[in-house]
Amino acid sequence: MKGRYLSLAASGAVLCLTAVTLTGCGSLESVTGDNEVTLRVVAADYGDNPQNSSTGYWKDLAAAFEKDNPNVRVEVSVYSWSEVDAKVAEMVKAGKAPDIAQIGAYADYAEADKLYTVDELLSVSTEADFLGPLADAGKVKRVQYGMPFVASTRLLFYNTKLLGDAGVIPKDGATPWQPKSWADLEAAAKKLKAANVPTPLAVPLGREEAQAESMMWMLSGGGGYTDNEEGYQIDSPENIKAFEFLRDRMVGQGLTGSVEPGKLDRQAAFDAFTRGEVGMLNGHPTLLKQAAGKGVKFGMVQMPTVDGTDHSTMGVADWVMAFKNGHKKESGKFLDHLYSAKNVTTFTNQYDLLPVTTSGYRAMDASTGGSAAQLKTFLTALPNAKLYPVGKKSWAGVSEDVKENIGKVVQPGGQPAKVLEDIATSALKADGDR
Repeated sequence: MKGRYLSLAASGAVLCLTAVTLTGCGSLESVTGDNEVTLRVVAADYGDNPQNSSTGYWKDLAAAFEKDNPNVRVEVSVYSWSEVDAKVAEMVKAGKAPDIAQIGAYADYAEADKLYTVDELLSVSTEADFLGPLADAGKVKRVQYGMPFVASTRLLFYNTKLLGDAGVIPKDGATPWQPKSWADLEAAAKKLKAANVPTPLAVPLGREEAQAESMMWMLSGGGGYTDNEEGYQIDSPENIKAFEFLRDRMVGQGLTGSVEPGKLDRQAAFDAFTRGEVGMLNGHPTLLKQAAGKGVKFGMVQMPTVDGTDHSTMGVADWVMAFKNGHKKESGKFLDHLYSAKNVTTFTNQYDLLPVTTSGYRAMDASTGGSAAQLKTFLTALPNAKLYPVGKKSWAGVSEDVKENIGKVVQPGGQPAKVLEDIATSALKADGDR
């Protein structure tokens, strides 16, 4: 998804997928028998063309559920990522909220008391199956409303040929690169520059995903957007130090290419990597296929940290929520069905994403086919990953503030402490609960 991590989202109009169930396309409104309940579900499309649309997954899921629950019909509307959040917002505003929505954020609806809590919906076994960091990220004031749907983590990708030619690793590529600290990154970037690699290290702080690239550097420096109590700490000493390193040691020494980080978007950096112009960059699972499709040989490692000691890596999730429409029991049954290990892994395998449940995690970890081996590197980082503070209704505004301003801090003469302090001040004011 553009500006997100997980989706391979198709853009454009909804693919005539409204009410995709055994009844095909039609209106969200439905007529049922006296004893029949209709669950209306809205979901996002993770496909990038009609052939791999998520519609097929949801149609099969609904059909299997209806077979076991003959008094419940499930109508699924699948929209592109470019419009699904807005569609749900329109429905809620019109007083016609879906029963279940699979979208990008839940906090505003939880704050408005429009959602069931997770423990009102799910069986004990299903609720307990969520991976801890993802369940925690679904909470507002320590109560879980958001259910993670799929997840992703980030790794540092590197071009094995470029690093081999520059003398960072042996040219035969048989020995993987194992950087531990920012000093290792700097040393490798200098060798790549000396070997005339156009962009030794890509640092995309452009609007597309500046909030993500920023968080990766914050976490690797021992900081982050929030502290352990989930209070904002955007202008912490650790975060300031991270951006000072980028400004002075990477950008200042000409190690980040000709496009300044604040004007470099994520996909542009990915495209340059697949053209063999970038030595190193942070990436998510979608880069696996993009790079392999262009014949680029690459390796992946955990993001090096400021001093070589372990710190949290970044994770991301999209969310499922159930609106208070009077169908709590039926919605809960359907969600238990959705989160069965089989259904979780069917979806994650189709789109090279990571499962959000312990049972799904174990199933993927035990698999050997397809791209499982490469995905396991991402999977290993998931249980201890730290996510955006999506439980804060202020997060959307904070994210926008970061996108707008963070690129300035790594320019020559940039002032990380001042810019981060301004973002932090606005964040705390918007947060309102601290």
